[in-house]
Amino acid sequence: MENLLLEPVEYQWEETASGLWRRYVYPDGRLFAEYQSRAKLPNGWPLVHFTRGKCPDTGRLIVAKGGIAIGRLAVGGIAIGHASAGIIAFGQASAGLLFGLGQATCGLVCLGQLALGGLFGLGQAATGAVVIAQIGAGYYGITQIGYTVVNLMAP
Repeated sequence: MENLLLEPVEYQWEETASGLWRRYVYPDGRLFAEYQSRAKLPNGWPLVHFTRGKCPDTGRLIVAKGGIAIGRLAVGGIAIGHASAGIIAFGQASAGLLFGLGQATCGLVCLGQLALGGLFGLGQAATGAVVIAQIGAGYYGITQIGYTVVNLMAP
């Protein structure tokens, strides 16, 4: 197979009323797609940014950055992706300033298998001022194994 990174890329461009789509289908059927809304945030990021697949120009994943960012790697106000960071973050590995939901997550309020919460943590292993976990540490909490100053299950 030839090296596609050395070939000019012919994207399919689609302009809609709300934004711009850029798509490319690799010879083996894999899809690359990117959407950026016309509406912009004050920092220049699009209001909505969606990415899928590896960019044919670089052979790498593109980080979705926007008010609502969706992609394997996502950064934004609401970030959804395998690895995500934002004010509210959803993903396998997520860091949310206010809220995080994921397999391994941290933030003020967290729900996840590993939840490192500032105020509240709910998960298999969790921390937080209030914690509900199988293994946990916090001030108030319900834990199977762990440390809490005030155990909410005590009689």
